[in-house]
Amino acid sequence: MARILSEKDIGLLKKLAPECEDLLCSGSGVPYRSILPPLANHYSEDAIDFHRRVSGISPGDLEYLISLILSGEESLGCVPPDYIIIFLKIVEEKLGEEAAATVMQKYEENRECHS
Repeated sequence: MARILSEKDIGLLKKLAPECEDLLCSGSGVPYRSILPPLANHYSEDAIDFHRRVSGISPGDLEYLISLILSGEESLGCVPPDYIIIFLKIVEEKLGEEAAATVMQKYEENRECHS
């Protein structure tokens, strides 16, 4: 679902990627419509860096991000599969197995990348 990032979304993206200055995808020139895809594809150097960034957010921010995923506002389709596994492990560690399973189910339902 295409959306415009809210101030809260932008704040969370900048927590995860403090170097984020421009809210445009460098590949397509389109404004970011989600938080995790640009984090994974533009700001994280590799899977280890992605893990470091995501594991640093608070449980409250993680719950907010999951609420966006479950409502369909946050896309996981463009996030590489190995990064999804990392994200799910962090969700499980911070919020429990049930939360991770719910996110996995949503990911399985909506795997397409729409840029």
